[in-house]
This record gives sequence, C-alpha cells and structure tokens, in this order.
Amino acid sequence: MKNTEQMLTLGIESSCDETAAAVLRGGRELLSNVISTQIPVHRKFGGVVPEIASRKHIVNVMPVIDEALSDAHVKLSDIDQIAVTYGPGLVGALLVGVSVAKALAFAQNVPLIGINHLEGHIFANFLSSPELKPPFMALVVSGGHTALVHVKDYNHFRMMGQTRDDAAGEAFDKVARVMGLPYPGGPQIDALAKEGNPDAIDFPRALAEKNNYEFSFSGLKSAVLNYLNAQKMKHIEINRADVAASFQKAVIEVLVAKALDAMRETGLDTLVLAGGVAANSALEVRLREAAAENGIAFYYPSKILCTDNAAMIACRGYYMSRVGEFADLYLNAVPGLSLTDKGE
Repeated sequence: MKNTEQMLTLGIESSCDETAAAVLRGGRELLSNVISTQIPVHRKFGGVVPEIASRKHIVNVMPVIDEALSDAHVKLSDIDQIAVTYGPGLVGALLVGVSVAKALAFAQNVPLIGINHLEGHIFANFLSSPELKPPFMALVVSGGHTALVHVKDYNHFRMMGQTRDDAAGEAFDKVARVMGLPYPGGPQIDALAKEGNPDAIDFPRALAEKNNYEFSFSGLKSAVLNYLNAQKMKHIEINRADVAASFQKAVIEVLVAKALDAMRETGLDTLVLAGGVAANSALEVRLREAAAENGIAFYYPSKILCTDNAAMIACRGYYMSRVGEFADLYLNAVPGLSLTDKGE
C-alpha cells in the first residue's frame, strides 16, 4: 500500500464561478493548481448568474481536470482519491463538480471525499505555510460566510461565532454594486479605499460587546446605502473613495477586534486568515499589525489560494482521508451547508 505522504489527491471545485482542479501529493506538496474563472462572463450582469455558471462549469470541468493532471505529470489512473466540494454554494454549479467526481471515483475505483468549501478555505493556509500546525484560530471571511473557528486539530473544530446575516464579502459586493463599481466588488472597494479617508464617515459597528463572537454586516450595509441616498437627495457630491475607505474600516475593525477577543479567551497564539476576503490588502495589513502588537503568529494564504481553488479542497480531503472520512456515491450537493463544530 502506498505511503500516505505519497498519496495523490485530485481536488475538484465548482461551488460558484470558478472551475478548478488540483493534484496534491501527501498533505502539502502541490503538483498542480488550475483555475478557470468566469468573472468576464458575469461582469456584464453585475454578479454571478447561477444558470450561466452551471453551463460554463459543464463546458470547463473536464478540460480543467485534464490540464491539472498534465501539469502534475500524472495520469488519472495514478490518482489515489478524489476530493470535491459539495457545499455551500450554487446548487447547479456544485452538482457539476460532484457528478464528475463521483463518475471518476467510480470509474477508477478510488475513494471519494466530500468537502465543505469553508473548511477548504482554512486548509489553504497549510499549502501557503507548510510549517503551520494546529491548534490555531481561523478567521474565515468570504462572500457567503464570516466566522471564527477554533481549529483544535486537523479534524477537530469548534465554532466560536459566525454571521447572523450578511457575510463581510457579501456586504462588500452589495455596497460596490450600489456605488456603481464593476463585479467583483471586493477588490474594487479595496482599491478605491486607498484613495479615501477612512475617518471621513462614522459608519456603525454591530455586536461590538466583548465575548460576542457573532458578526452582523446588514446594518452597516444599510447605513452606507442610507448615506448615499441622503447625499444624493441633498444634491451633495459624494466622495466615493471616502465612502469606500470608511466602510472598509468599519468592517475590518469588527473582524480584527473579534479575532483578538477570541484569541484571548482561548489562549491561542496563532491566527490564520481564510476565505476570499483574505485577499483584501487592508485587512491583511491590519491583522498583521494587530498580531505583532499582541505577540501572535499570523498566517494567511497566497493570493491565488485566497479565492476559490481546488488545491485547498485536495488538502482538506487528504486530512479527512487519514481518519477515514469518505463519502459514498450517493453524495449530493448541499447548497446551504454550514461550518459547524466537528470532531467534538
């Protein structure tokens, strides 16, 4: 039987508008990482159109897998196990990846592993920082989720708190859309904020009390919309850079404060950032500063591993396989899959 450190995992990701495949040797040696993005397709609509995303995944998924195998210099018959995202995400998009993964696993007679996309984001850090080991606190900030997760071991998680309504990334995209910025909105807000004054507008911070690890960004989003509408009705010219900077500061202050609070409660000395919003430059800088001020080790993924990718899915799959967490061929897409306590 092959040594686990030599096992080849094929990862497949299709939860939203990226079709991705990757090949991983062992738990951390990335042999290939291929991502086909649909951003140019959806930009004209101001956001992801689920039906179009699903159709594009159908067209792209096998060429992307073939390219990942080719880049890794392996054949499909060399693959020892297949890991695929089965939620959360767009149901039609997820079904494409899940269906292909099940077909390949059946045809090759290899194990199938169903991956929670959000857990995958946390595990992207193991690929960017091979020296990283649990336990640590993970701040997961994505388009659909915002959460603080105490990662006790590779398969042991405790949910500290999560969003009650809009996720941080969702708030970024909605504010950007109202401000007339192109999709995807997060990077646009980040870039525009560099030109603005983050103290120009005092936007609210929700659930700011100590020892409350839940998040809420719906009120902040509404406050920005109300401000824009009020200025427009008064015929006052809006400084979009100031709005972007002030909004971004409000989001980041909440994320950093709650992360540090959770670190103090648990006594952990390592913080990792995960999810698509990890690519936000201001968030990374502020967390790095806060970590240094508090004697905390800080890790975050490389930019290519912040956004949706299959490398993180393969990594999560490897560690699940080591404890026998496999799926059967009845695996189905679960669009509303949440990040919950695990291994408790």
